[in-house]
Amino acid sequence: MKTHLEKFPSTYHFLKSAFVTEGQFKTSSQIIGWLKEQNERVKISVEKIRFDQLDQWNIDVEKGNIRHKTGKFFSVDGIRIRTSWGTVPEWDQPIINQPEIGYLGFITKKFEGVLHFLVQAKIEPGNINYVQLSPTLQATRSNYTLAHKGKKPLYVEYFQQAEPKDILIDQIQSEQGARFLKKRNRNIIINVDDDIAIYDNFVWLTLAQIKDLMQFDNLVNMDTRTVVSGIPFGSFDEDVVDFYCFLGSERSKNAFGRFFLKSALTKEGALHDIDEIISFLTKLKSIYDLDVTNIPLGQLRHWIISENMIYHEELKYFKVIAVDIEIGNREVVKWSQPLFEPTQQGLCAFIVKEIKGVLHLAVQAKLECGNHDIIEFAPTVQCLTGNYRQTREGALPFLEYVLHAKPKQIVFDTLQSEEGGRFFREQNRNMIVLADDEVPLELPQNYIWMTLNQLFTFLKFNNYLNIQARSLISAISFV
Repeated sequence: MKTHLEKFPSTYHFLKSAFVTEGQFKTSSQIIGWLKEQNERVKISVEKIRFDQLDQWNIDVEKGNIRHKTGKFFSVDGIRIRTSWGTVPEWDQPIINQPEIGYLGFITKKFEGVLHFLVQAKIEPGNINYVQLSPTLQATRSNYTLAHKGKKPLYVEYFQQAEPKDILIDQIQSEQGARFLKKRNRNIIINVDDDIAIYDNFVWLTLAQIKDLMQFDNLVNMDTRTVVSGIPFGSFDEDVVDFYCFLGSERSKNAFGRFFLKSALTKEGALHDIDEIISFLTKLKSIYDLDVTNIPLGQLRHWIISENMIYHEELKYFKVIAVDIEIGNREVVKWSQPLFEPTQQGLCAFIVKEIKGVLHLAVQAKLECGNHDIIEFAPTVQCLTGNYRQTREGALPFLEYVLHAKPKQIVFDTLQSEEGGRFFREQNRNMIVLADDEVPLELPQNYIWMTLNQLFTFLKFNNYLNIQARSLISAISFV
């Protein structure tokens, strides 16, 4: 497999691709129709069943957990959490325990000098609309080692055989900290030059096209969003940034594009430097405790176990259900598994504000029970496990501000799905809101202003930004 990079750094190719709204293969509007066709061509059946009807799963909800007979894939465990963070010092809940690190990866290739991403139309059983745009490869270790005894995931060998010179980004990133126990995936993008076989449910798109499709509800899946969020665009001198912003404003239909571009490309003008931000987070990690203990599902306080679901006695948060699945074009076409079903739609939002001529994002430091390192950076507002519409006024900073934002303040507002392989029809409202003078420079405790460039710096490393923050960052467009 012959691969190489040209003399230009990968950040140049990423930035160029982020400005090219018409790729060499399909327009964004054609992709929407193509996704519909993909959906219509495949037989899909997802039916809720009883736990005792799960095939190949060991069920011991009273004294243990729900786990696959191979010991692979994942299990549904019970945990008891004790923490000094927040107003609830202790609680119990079910959680997904999936310790293996999987691949979330894109193959990229340059066509007419523009980097294109090989995107898959992939069906997940929990997706609201079934087919969404996923990375080239989306596979757990159990998948690509064939624990399911099915077919090998397409293109996995390109990632397994990639040499350092082929790799454009390579990160270990977390998943939902309130639902997964220390779950992480390898987010990777590789470059190829040789021709490769393209299957019917794959297509080449530019980065700008992927971001454009994120403006629509539930078209781009969570795994695509997390990989795209980690793409770096580099740091440049002020004159170069001004030149890029001039070019961007000349071509952009997005009124905020040049403000985001400047925030992404410049290290200058940040309210806090990187060392201050690291100290801010380190202090919080050192003063707050998080203790997570495994307990049998049957010992969970305030949770009820029935023959077909595990649910909270107040009907809040989420439910654990069992489903029987048949999908025609998967590596395995028929199987059953547990899924987590939300009891409400969530809300994730960044508030952004121009400070000293540079756009900043109000970032929250947030503790979640499944975090690998206690606290991660999260959006300004993150309401996933409770009903934000019933939240007491003033209980969550900025919630009312986001919900009552004027239309001219709303930069981004769509419904985005969570990972359909583990979550059943979960979608959350994703928003970016431009602050007015009501939002002061001084933020509440555990919040800090950061530029996009600073957030991209932290994205190079493990366990700094949670999946909700990364999902929103991925949608930021310069055109």
